[in-house]
Amino acid sequence: MVLKPTRAGLTRVANLLRSGGVIAFPTDTVYGLAAAADDEVARRRIYLIKGRPVGLPLILMAAAESQLEGFVHIDSRAEAIIRSWWPGPLTVILHAKGGGTLGVRIPKHDVALELLRAAGPLMTTSANYHGKDPAMTAGEAATLNGLAAILDGGKAPGGLASSVLDLTGPEPHVLREGAIPTAQLLGPPPPRAG
Repeated sequence: MVLKPTRAGLTRVANLLRSGGVIAFPTDTVYGLAAAADDEVARRRIYLIKGRPVGLPLILMAAAESQLEGFVHIDSRAEAIIRSWWPGPLTVILHAKGGGTLGVRIPKHDVALELLRAAGPLMTTSANYHGKDPAMTAGEAATLNGLAAILDGGKAPGGLASSVLDLTGPEPHVLREGAIPTAQLLGPPPPRAG
């Protein structure tokens, strides 16, 4: 089922997520798959739909830093990075509150943010079969079997994937250079818009 990002469509998708569904939605890079962050069965369903190896972690997406408080520890160093680059194509690896680590991100995409406000934080990955190119449109996401719904926000911007910055060690470490070059991530913070 393909839904438009109207108030009714967003409410329907949020309810499907709360009832254990896996959905596809647009982000500031590509279309993603998502399940409710607190639903372990739904998270496992993402791996089945995508054919993704279980050892590869999912990313927690949120609409605001406050939605991350129950999941990760945010120290002053992480706070400075977050304030400089979010919302945007940066995934930050932090210490998870339950032990281990967790990648977190706030996307810069109106439809994604509206969904995250309506549904709460979501565990995500790109919408594609493992090893294939990510979906850029709702139609491409529809090739995946087992989705409860697809939120059609038009063509995704594409471009490079999010950069991944690990902040769990003594020094920040770029795990993947993506939309934000390493020199910018590890250099002085960018000026904030007025």
